[in-house]
Amino acid sequence: MLGPGDDAAVVSAPDGRVVVTTDLLIEGRHFRRDWSSGYDIGRKAAAQNLSDVVAMGADPTGIVVGLGLPADAATGWLDELTDGFRDECDLVGASVVGGDITRCDLVVIGVTALGDLGGRAPVTRSGARPGDAVAVAGRLGYAAAGLALFREGLNGPPELIEAHRRPHPPYARGPEAAALGATAMLDVSDGLLQDLGHVAEASGVGLVLDPEAFTIPYAMRDAARLLAVDPLEWVLSGGDDHALAATFPEDVRLPPGWTVVGIVTEGTGVQVRGVSVDHGGWDHFRE
Repeated sequence: MLGPGDDAAVVSAPDGRVVVTTDLLIEGRHFRRDWSSGYDIGRKAAAQNLSDVVAMGADPTGIVVGLGLPADAATGWLDELTDGFRDECDLVGASVVGGDITRCDLVVIGVTALGDLGGRAPVTRSGARPGDAVAVAGRLGYAAAGLALFREGLNGPPELIEAHRRPHPPYARGPEAAALGATAMLDVSDGLLQDLGHVAEASGVGLVLDPEAFTIPYAMRDAARLLAVDPLEWVLSGGDDHALAATFPEDVRLPPGWTVVGIVTEGTGVQVRGVSVDHGGWDHFRE
């Protein structure tokens, strides 16, 4: 309703409730300017917040951005960054409604995203029940594979390299899942096993995944052979793709875009049937 130019923006909230989320990205920890353009970083910073909004079953409405920039951040780079914010928001009909900027030794980006539930109940992590189906939407393992290639200085399949630079969250699937009666949902940012572990803990249930349900693309298989790793590890433990994972009552017929990969059970934790895997995922405080 009122964008940048005043002390604060004004954003409509037709539902009467506002979904709010925030994320912080720090150069060298979450991105590198020699690996990603300003435009890529802007898209990535906006995407990981907008994805959290849709994971609640809400429609994103706007973002505000806090920037810390070093002296060597050129004006052209900043223009690319803000273009990235704008273009990612355009995908969901949201706007960049304001922010702040200051001098800093490294590039630091803080994004806060807002969303509207449209009269729906929020989909939390705590509603999964035994017998529910576990399903995912979006890509898994792409960004982790791209990061592994970057770290080894290798040129791999371009879709994997691009996935590390810029995620492609399945934005439409979040509100869709809410309308279908999803019992729990979250954004997969730190690895599927780790993030589903939050659903298991919050809901007081166990989850069993079927490794045969995951489709591993040829590009990822090629990269895995190049690096001598098991690509399933990227799919199960890799972060930064910002897919969605949700649980649904067993009688719900899921539309294209969702893949059933497991079931909710009595018990605790997340297991992968017949496979020994690393449940690590991404941890901000682990070396």
